[in-house]
Amino acid sequence: MEALASICTILAIGMFVFGFIFQNFEIPSGSMLNTLLIGDHVVVDRTTLAPETKWAPFVHYRAVRRGDIIVFMKPNPESPDLILVKRTIGIPGDRIHLRHGVVYLNGVAQNEPYAIQPSEDGPGQEAYQPYRDDFPSVTPSPDEQVTEVWREELPQHIQGDDLVVPPGYVFAMGDNRTESLDGRYWGFVPQQNILGRPLFVYWSFETPADQEDKTSIGDRIGFMFHIVTHIFSDTRWKRTFHVVR
Repeated sequence: MEALASICTILAIGMFVFGFIFQNFEIPSGSMLNTLLIGDHVVVDRTTLAPETKWAPFVHYRAVRRGDIIVFMKPNPESPDLILVKRTIGIPGDRIHLRHGVVYLNGVAQNEPYAIQPSEDGPGQEAYQPYRDDFPSVTPSPDEQVTEVWREELPQHIQGDDLVVPPGYVFAMGDNRTESLDGRYWGFVPQQNILGRPLFVYWSFETPADQEDKTSIGDRIGFMFHIVTHIFSDTRWKRTFHVVR
């Protein structure tokens, strides 16, 4: 009984730690390349960006900052349970616009060496696209993957050439600007939707870009078998304990 009590105590502590303090997530898409790769498994800090609580004064809390990479519930009624990871571009009161893919924050062009920018000479998705790369001055066309809610709400937040972030929200974008369906397509992130921030990669496995679209049981079992048989050869060992910035 004493051993069983000890095991139950350890399990309870572990469940608390991984449910409320830390949590693991897998990166399924390339929207954050090259900061986060498809197949990266990250440990997420669930407390630092959470609303401050009186019962845990020993926990370090702080507000979301520009440049923070955040994990959050997508603010879209069409897919309310979808968890995303993006980089915070603007906080309440900030004025944002893009010119040929370059972010201007409060009138100042940002130096973002981590961001994959569009190219006039690039093929396919990398080529310049007006709405995506000159946001928000270009009105989204009917074929843009913009949610209906955001199409209606977007004009209310534009002042001059800028998108103004309202109180209680942040504006987030993927580092892979040419491939990321981010705030440009569905709007602001409510601060209460933020789950945390990724700290480091604890394991990274080479994963096909279309793996997230394979949802059948057969596909999942097949990929699990692939992981078991290729765990040593396809693990990105150099990314183990890679700090996410």
